[in-house]
Amino acid sequence: MTRSYEPLRLDVHHSRLASEVMGRAFQDDPGWQYLIPDHARRLRLLPSFFHIVVHYGLRYGEVYTTSNIEGVACWLPPGNTTPLFSRLVRIGIREARLGLELGWAGFRRYTVMEAYVDAVHRQCVPGQHWYLWAIGVDPPYQGQGIGGTLMQPVLARAGADGLPCYLETSKERNVPFYKKYGFTVVSEGVVPKSSLRVWAMLRKPYRVPTSLPHSAPQT
Repeated sequence: MTRSYEPLRLDVHHSRLASEVMGRAFQDDPGWQYLIPDHARRLRLLPSFFHIVVHYGLRYGEVYTTSNIEGVACWLPPGNTTPLFSRLVRIGIREARLGLELGWAGFRRYTVMEAYVDAVHRQCVPGQHWYLWAIGVDPPYQGQGIGGTLMQPVLARAGADGLPCYLETSKERNVPFYKKYGFTVVSEGVVPKSSLRVWAMLRKPYRVPTSLPHSAPQT
């Protein structure tokens, strides 16, 4: 029998555990494979990178999880959908540290990818919207409807407020999942100087489906 999950706001005291869950969820993500090709190094570094995402989301957005931290969804709200370097510095993240962790080649790939993703984001949805910055489910719990559950609070609020929701994914099998929740592909392209394909998806506001498809994505 499939367990029923409830979306809850992440408590800051569980941020480290949430970062570790996200790190495991994104091990096979093409975007992170592109940035950190070595599997062992990726396994070591991803929790630290997602610690940045989780802390930023807690301070400047909304982060949802389940009672036992099986999955995590990080949203950025209307008017604050572009992560700002000044805010990253404020939570203790510095560009030099990021470059050191990734290595020079990895940091160059990161800057090219971020520039591309940011440009597509601005072009596809210039107005007020919610941004699903990252969502992931711990591999042992994938396929149980957790990913869809974690999106529900913001999808419902955005629909009530008449606001769209936006996301990107570099994993093609996630595209049909998001379509079940009303997202449509608004851009499909390749990051310059790479073979990394990125799908940008937009969900126009309307009533959230009552039945949840069982799948677990990572963006």
